[in-house]
Amino acid sequence: MDGNHMSNGDIIGFIGLGNMGGPMCERLLAAGHQVIAFDLDDAKVAHAAAHGARPAESAADCAARADVLLTSLPRPDHVEAVMVTAGALAALRAGSLWVDLTTNRKELVARLAAEAPPGVDVVDSPVTGAVDGARNGRLTLFIGGAEAPVARATGIIEELGTVIPCGALGTGNVVKLVTNQLWFVAAAALGEGFALGMSHGVELSTLYRAIIESVGDSFVARHDGPSIFAGHYDPSFSVDLCLKDLGLLHELQADVDAPLLLTDAARAAFRDAGNRYGGDVGELHVAKRLEDDTGLSFRMDGDWTAPWEVTDQ
Repeated sequence: MDGNHMSNGDIIGFIGLGNMGGPMCERLLAAGHQVIAFDLDDAKVAHAAAHGARPAESAADCAARADVLLTSLPRPDHVEAVMVTAGALAALRAGSLWVDLTTNRKELVARLAAEAPPGVDVVDSPVTGAVDGARNGRLTLFIGGAEAPVARATGIIEELGTVIPCGALGTGNVVKLVTNQLWFVAAAALGEGFALGMSHGVELSTLYRAIIESVGDSFVARHDGPSIFAGHYDPSFSVDLCLKDLGLLHELQADVDAPLLLTDAARAAFRDAGNRYGGDVGELHVAKRLEDDTGLSFRMDGDWTAPWEVTDQ
């Protein structure tokens, strides 16, 4: 831990040290927080310990020692496995707070909150901003819950980026899924735009400049386009995770009295990518489909720094 920082009060437990959780944990340590860390991967725990975290023996041990428990896990079933099967929820002490950073099912968060021990508060705060945002403290966090626990959580997680209060418990996940809904539509459309222009004789470099300097511009074009150009398609977020979120969106769609045609089209495009290339490949294989179908190449020379390698600027 940086010797210039002092502890900021609450002892934080952090469970889930993956592509997003690991960098978030390091940001909290760098800000001077006392952090107890756990992951099923011992190497990830050791990495966090090298940055000043104290290792926990189990998820339940991590929860029992924490004033504020943060969980950052890939899927809702992982959250249930950690909090219920592994005993983390039952281990929380009265007066403690659980902040779930996972993109989760709002009904699951509500059920686990109802099952929490007396005196334990729960908020949901899924994040967006990719691995580079996690590393550089530039995430956006969508938080849902009662006023007092939201304020308490915000005092900690604002170290990770911009915190947006969304309403009651569960609304953080609704807002996060809406942002992903628009991201998936844009990611699926980007490859189609490249294919359309290039099929009619326009250079990819010209297309890309036109896109980012026009009404076609978007975070997806600027952030994800380079992963297509470099040919790695951003393995830091898999097609399977996209399909998980698209599945959660499908559940939310049941309460909308109108067809969401673009959302359905994006789900079909990502499902096709998963069927072709496997679920563990990078999310932007949704654009590779267009390369393979048209025989075009979306490779382009440039200084395309991978998102997980981006450092503070």
